[in-house]
Amino acid sequence: MRRNDNYLPVPGEEKNLDVDFNTTTRRNESIPMKSLYGDDGSPLSPRLGPYFSDGRRRVDYVLAYQIQKPNSIRRQSSRFGETNFIRRLRRSLSMRSSRAPLQPKEDPEIAAQDHRTDYHEDDKRFRREEFEENLLETGLELEKDEGTKIPGIGFLKIHAPWNVLCREAEFMKLKMPTKKFYDVKQGSNVVEKIRLFIHKVTAPLHPKVDANRPQSIKSLSHPFSREKQHLFDLSDRDKFFDSKTRSSIVYEVLKRTRCTRAKYSMGITSLLANGVYTSAYPLHDGDIEGVNAEPNDRKLLYEEWASYSVFYKYQPIGLIRKYFGEKVGLYFAWLGVYTQMLIPAAIVGVIVFLYGCATVDDNIPSMEICDARNNITMCPLCDRACSYWKLVTACGTARASHLFDNPATVFFSIFMALWAVLFMEHWKRRQMRLNYIWDLTGFGEEEEDHNRAEYEFRVMQKTLKKEHATPKDEKVKLTCTDRLPAYLTTVVVMCFLITVTFAMVFGVILYRISIKAALHMSTYPAARSNIRATVKTTAAIINLIIIIVLDEIYAAIARWLTTLEVPKTEKSFEERLIFKTFILKFVNAFTPIVYLAFFRGRLVGRPGNYLYVVGSYRMEECAHAGCLMELCIQLCITMLGKQLIQNNLFEIGIPKLKKLLRKRKSDLDSKQEEELNKSMQRHEKDHFLGPFVGLSPEYMEMIIQFGMVTLFVASFPLAPLFALLNNIIEIRLDAKKFVMELRRPIAVKAKDIGIWYNLLRGLSKVAVIVNAFVISFTSDFIPRLVYQYMYSPDGSMHGFINHTLSYFNVTDFTPGTEPLQPMHLGYKVEMCRYKDYREPPWSSTPYELSKEFWAILAARLAFVIVFQNVVMLMSDFVDWLIPDIPKDISLQIHKEKIMMVELFMKEEQGKRLAARDNHNQDNCTSPSSANESPPQPRSRPVSHTNCY
Repeated sequence: MRRNDNYLPVPGEEKNLDVDFNTTTRRNESIPMKSLYGDDGSPLSPRLGPYFSDGRRRVDYVLAYQIQKPNSIRRQSSRFGETNFIRRLRRSLSMRSSRAPLQPKEDPEIAAQDHRTDYHEDDKRFRREEFEENLLETGLELEKDEGTKIPGIGFLKIHAPWNVLCREAEFMKLKMPTKKFYDVKQGSNVVEKIRLFIHKVTAPLHPKVDANRPQSIKSLSHPFSREKQHLFDLSDRDKFFDSKTRSSIVYEVLKRTRCTRAKYSMGITSLLANGVYTSAYPLHDGDIEGVNAEPNDRKLLYEEWASYSVFYKYQPIGLIRKYFGEKVGLYFAWLGVYTQMLIPAAIVGVIVFLYGCATVDDNIPSMEICDARNNITMCPLCDRACSYWKLVTACGTARASHLFDNPATVFFSIFMALWAVLFMEHWKRRQMRLNYIWDLTGFGEEEEDHNRAEYEFRVMQKTLKKEHATPKDEKVKLTCTDRLPAYLTTVVVMCFLITVTFAMVFGVILYRISIKAALHMSTYPAARSNIRATVKTTAAIINLIIIIVLDEIYAAIARWLTTLEVPKTEKSFEERLIFKTFILKFVNAFTPIVYLAFFRGRLVGRPGNYLYVVGSYRMEECAHAGCLMELCIQLCITMLGKQLIQNNLFEIGIPKLKKLLRKRKSDLDSKQEEELNKSMQRHEKDHFLGPFVGLSPEYMEMIIQFGMVTLFVASFPLAPLFALLNNIIEIRLDAKKFVMELRRPIAVKAKDIGIWYNLLRGLSKVAVIVNAFVISFTSDFIPRLVYQYMYSPDGSMHGFINHTLSYFNVTDFTPGTEPLQPMHLGYKVEMCRYKDYREPPWSSTPYELSKEFWAILAARLAFVIVFQNVVMLMSDFVDWLIPDIPKDISLQIHKEKIMMVELFMKEEQGKRLAARDNHNQDNCTSPSSANESPPQPRSRPVSHTNCY
């Protein structure tokens, strides 16, 4: 293919897999084309697998691009100067969204149709031709396929030959297994013995993969070097570099290869960003279902990992890493450890809940509320519309509150704080073990960072503006001054979005206040029967809907803000995006819960002097049993709703809906579609799969869930159980998505989970403080203790309810706020009660805060300080007690270093011996020396050397 050649695209309808091979070679132009014929001279038939047309060279990577329709005429660009090119390039880049420079988030076919602009099609073609010629110069082998089953889409298949793989593996410092094997000795301490015992007991739960390879033998790995090829087992070159490694090597070449025109250098990320190519992806190993499905890693993953029938088994982490790379493998390893650690937390949470159920009839405060003989008349819950009510009507709420507000919840809060520390320590040890097994102990990420396409384009724009004022040897880069408008925009927009979240929560508060007053004024008995439950449930559902909607909006805005900042590298872009998205989603999910836990019922006022928010609407009060029950309802609905709707329903429903719409748009029936699917090649099938958009959405939903489990666990002990059930489904759901519905991602090396670990650690620290305040200020645990040990006459809880209620004289109502129906209970009320610690109306300081209030407040603050320090101290002790690196792993790493030194010392010694033997042999039998110069007389005897 030459740069000035004209070629017309071959329509997809004319492609026929049954035609002779000569026709196929004309449509599938291979550059260069090696042996297309067998030894007998007959043409080789093309295979439907991921191979070139010769059936031998494996396709390591595929680039898809847009081709013109058959009836359109390709025009040569008569104006291709520098100014015209830059203008068109700017216009092209401005039309595209830079959400995912590597692979567009939207479907590639839709993206290609949106950017099908004829006025710069020739520019794209010229850039593709130059880029492909540069790829050939790097040693890659290419083959074009424009006569595909997908109209308007052409494919460039890329194969990396052996010499390119070796060169790039040495450049990337890839660790490859050597011929040297050694026995892995298991740890001898108690912890490792317990781990080995658990491993043997749970042997039936392990997936049936890597059964032929003994677990106690490990190969010694070393960065690949062409000079030391004799150290590596190269008996089977086709399997030495697996498909994951081959695709990652090709991708590195694609990122490094430049297409240079008009002062603008472009790698594959830039070419994807401006639409020269529509998508780029490695191929899956093969099919999963069907008669022709050969055994491969993808099929094995489907059977042992992505099937719901194996939900009780461990994940094949080693196979996941082998197929998808270390970064994806670490995510699923972390998710597995998190789910495994939820089992003891869920068991303890269920026990705490059952304890509350068992002791509800022995709870004296709830019995006093339910005792009608006390005949306690309570003050109205709202102005005018509400009347006086009996405390006995709150019996159900009081009994239900005891299920979540009992002494066991204090123990559970301490347990969960220590559980979070143990989880983090367990993960660190698991991560170090995986680093050792996967040969990542000396891995560094600095060499893998490449500039993003948008950053290069902005640098190019800045260079064009300052090309006369800037010295040629000075490197142009974006400074903080260049990004200052973007930073200011980010701060302003983030503050505005957080304000929007607060406004939404305030709107739900107004809804609760107004709907409660409306139900009290209703004439329907059904509406007035259970006002509190109706208001709580509907408000929680509205909050859930708002959270789900705002989550999607905030995710898009966070990506837009990160794009405005033009981060230099993909790692910087990802970390900034994660931080913004986490802040917005965390505030969105937890603001309603924080309000219920710490603010509702605190700023109410008292009868006769209430605090009003809008007009005649006064602030909400907690139920007599406290706000913990409402907090539990809000947390339960939010957690379950997010898991069922946002995580599972969206992930399952939306892909199936897209697939259904695609089938309805197709003119083929099911049989024809099945036949077409059989005849399609691997790169065509993978083109219909969704692009991989990263692990951030998967991590984000788990981090928010971790916050739900740890932050307010004192109010909802069943949260770990619901999280466990969700994660069991989530693992298999994500597995099915990765194996069946998404294109194969680029294998990315990583030795840890990055910024997510810092977020987890921060949440576990904050959880201690939050739970201390929930127990101290939201529940009635501290007031009960203070009453029992300071004010109870007999040291029991009898009389606690009467102690928590203050008196109010109904004649002190503010005019216009008294009930419209004061005789609602059948008698005239002179004194009503309300929950607060205030002086009675007959005291010298009526309605002022009593000394009991200040005593309880002091006890609450003291409990927060003691609880926080004790739990933090215990957490730090556990952290110190458990080493981050398992002892057996540190010994094995040290052993590997010693063995590597011995191997190289032996190699150097062998080289010296070989060089000495060669030198001696040259001295003993050198025919040229014997013929050219006669033997010289010697002054001393010659030592005899055996030369064989």
